[in-house]
Amino acid sequence: MSFDVQKLFELLPAIYRIRDAEQGGQLKALLGVVADQFGILQEDLAQLYDDQFIETCAPWVVPYIGDLIGYRSLHTNVPNAGIPRAEVAHTIAFRRRKGTATMLEQLARDVTGWDARVVEFFQILAWTQYMNHLRPQSKYAPDVRQHEVLERLNGAFDSISHTVDVRHVDQGAKYNIHNIGIFFWRLNAYSLKRSPAVPAAPGDKQRFLFNSLGLSQPLFTRPEPETRIDHLAEPINVPDPISRRILDAHLSTYYGVGRSIYMEGFDNLDNISACNLSDAGGAWAHVPAPGHIAIDPVLGRVAFGDPQATPPLLTFHYGFSAAIGGGEYDRSAMIDPLLQPVAAIPAPNPTIQGALNLLTSGGAAEISDNGQYTEALTIKVEAGKHLELRAADQHCPTIHLTAPLEIIGGARATVTLSGLVITGAQIKISAGGGNQLKTLRILDCTLVPAAQACLVVDLPDVEIQIERSIVGGLRVAAGAKITITDSIVDATQETGVAISALDDVGPAGALSIESSTVIGKVHTEEMTLASNSIFHADLAPSDPWIGAGMPGTPVRSERKQNGCVRFCLIPWSAIVPRRHRCVPASAGDIFRVRTQFTSTSYGDPGYGQLALATAMEIRSGADDEAEMGVFHHLYQPQREANVRVRMKEYLRFGLEAGIYYVT
Repeated sequence: MSFDVQKLFELLPAIYRIRDAEQGGQLKALLGVVADQFGILQEDLAQLYDDQFIETCAPWVVPYIGDLIGYRSLHTNVPNAGIPRAEVAHTIAFRRRKGTATMLEQLARDVTGWDARVVEFFQILAWTQYMNHLRPQSKYAPDVRQHEVLERLNGAFDSISHTVDVRHVDQGAKYNIHNIGIFFWRLNAYSLKRSPAVPAAPGDKQRFLFNSLGLSQPLFTRPEPETRIDHLAEPINVPDPISRRILDAHLSTYYGVGRSIYMEGFDNLDNISACNLSDAGGAWAHVPAPGHIAIDPVLGRVAFGDPQATPPLLTFHYGFSAAIGGGEYDRSAMIDPLLQPVAAIPAPNPTIQGALNLLTSGGAAEISDNGQYTEALTIKVEAGKHLELRAADQHCPTIHLTAPLEIIGGARATVTLSGLVITGAQIKISAGGGNQLKTLRILDCTLVPAAQACLVVDLPDVEIQIERSIVGGLRVAAGAKITITDSIVDATQETGVAISALDDVGPAGALSIESSTVIGKVHTEEMTLASNSIFHADLAPSDPWIGAGMPGTPVRSERKQNGCVRFCLIPWSAIVPRRHRCVPASAGDIFRVRTQFTSTSYGDPGYGQLALATAMEIRSGADDEAEMGVFHHLYQPQREANVRVRMKEYLRFGLEAGIYYVT
């Protein structure tokens, strides 16, 4: 029954309604208050019914329903992992399929957010054939003519028979009757669509590289979603690097529109082949015949048998740990719709500088493709205005600077660079000439690390904000402020200078850094805050820093009374403000608790990723027990803890599960 005020009022005798109308409707107003309370009570009764079902219950009821079925909560800060409501809803379905490989695989993906494959190792054990249960696939030795089978040896898709390893699975053993393997891909495959290929040499019209910077970079599989609940992941379902032999054997699976690799205008698979295009005596190892095309997915290279009038447009996928730096990421939350006007590039403005010249009084110059722009740029903005040079959402243009990018602003002016890959020359903010820029923001950008610094700021009182970016060395004048979050500052080697004054020796402005990785030496006026970060720095023999009269330390803050360094990996000899829960914790741990990266070379898929051999004090040493450094926000220790908790709950009795990382 619906308790609205009109229905309640009509239940009264007519005499009371007439009298109430004559006296101003006070009785009807009172019934309105009563009707509101009846409505609240009615809604509560309806919600009590809804609260009996996980799909419709209120959020506060979810843990109570979970408790009724014995659901154990997990770390909820893991990105891309299932929400508690969905996990509780899936619990009964999982228990009905308890112990099956497909169920364990789905569970592993749900609680970690990683792509996964489960392998029952007893299925690939070598044993004597039983005539009533023949296993023709279990051969005593592999067929060496089957290159794909041999290439996948000891991996997630291994099908070769193995002898029994009696060690425990925690000691690295795989092949035993009661062992289950859960393989995870920590790297993601990120796309770059319709990006112009880069000539291998100036003027070369036959040899090109996929990477927009001309780097040799492996191509990755675009994972295709699994459509059946009883389906185990296959190579096409995970972000695996593509090998030459695999591409050759399954070209139609990996090449084409909507697949892992595609070259616009080249659809005839008969003319395309996989090939080794390694360097050989100043050229590439192979040259395709006229009319044919050779692709090397390991090096990210393509060679044409015929000269190309213009560089072809390529769509491909590359591997990386997270959405930082320039890339085709979802940055819609970072784009300010109120920042007007917006000057579009390339249409109607064919050049970036042409668009910037229209926006000296503020606005946004937006690049709406993945093209390559070779220009000399100057950004000027009036006092109190905000000018942004950005890539459109889910785009990643590359800017090749032919001269240093000068940024000039009036008082209280702000300049933002967002979603760009910038290379070729430095970004400079010079003093003099009336430059009074207040803030420079670098968001989701890559300022390609190189031997020279990528950002030179010779202006005090300016604030530099770097978020979710990859940048080279910073040279910032004293008096400025530097704020770095979820980023990599890379001097290309640990003995290089990552952050300092313009002379590579003196102190830069005040530094605040959180959840970031710094490769190289650091010298600042003040370290206001350093939290959950890695300072991978060292001194070379006869280092000039020592010759400058400074103590022998690669990380130094001039003011030690102000600021705090907490939950960081920082050299033991560092001269910084008070430390809290930093590593190494003692001189005896200097050689044991050291950073080990999968790679420190920009462009590699594992760039900046902590190696599995890294000490646990680093891999789980942040204030929330996640890893230190730029990938702190991935919460990788929590992901692993989640899957271990769930495996104990859902494994069949007697089975042991091991966790293996493919990337």
